[in-house]
Order: sequence, then C-alpha cells, then structure tokens
Amino acid sequence: MTAEISHDRLNDEDYPAYTMGRAAEMLATTPAFLRALGEAKLITPLRSEGGHRRYSRYQLRIAARARELVDQGAPVDAACRIVILEDQLDEAQRINEELRAAPSGPRLDETEA
Repeated sequence: MTAEISHDRLNDEDYPAYTMGRAAEMLATTPAFLRALGEAKLITPLRSEGGHRRYSRYQLRIAARARELVDQGAPVDAACRIVILEDQLDEAQRINEELRAAPSGPRLDETEA
C-alpha cells in the first residue's frame, strides 16, 4: 500500500515534493528568486512540519516560465503578472473547449416556436 501512495504522489502535479534548494537547482536559479516569486504571489509553496518551503512540479513549471521572462529582461513583478495572465488565458481556453465539446441543449429560438 505504501508503494501505491508513493506512486500516486509521484504522478501528482500538486504534490510538494521539492525543497527550496532542489527547486532552485532544477531551475538554475537562487532561493532568493523563488522567495521573490512567493512575495509577488505567483507561487505559494507549502510548508513542511519544520517550516521549510516545498514546491510541486506545477509550481516549478510556473517558476520556470517566470524565469524565462526575467531572463528576457522583464522585472520580476511584470513576469509574474504575465504568467498569471497566461495561466488565466489557458484556463479560459480549456473551459471554452469543454463547452464546445459538450452536447448542447435546445436553443432559445427553438423553445419559443
């Protein structure tokens, strides 16, 4: 049963599996950069029982996108805002696709006839 839980966690995009040091290493950045993303409210890491920041794979992808923008010259706050807007756009497009794929009910003009 333990192996099953571990496997589920490995596949969970939101499971906070990475320490700040490991996350910074994976992104080739510094812990200070990750803290700045937290201060800008782009990502909010979970805390371990000892109070250490822990990041998920989803958060690392978001942080990596922000880093790309910063590397291109955007200030951290602007990069965070861009990433938030991109994420909102992706979500809106996903919802639109779901609505287009869903079977539609009767149209208003059909119910009036």
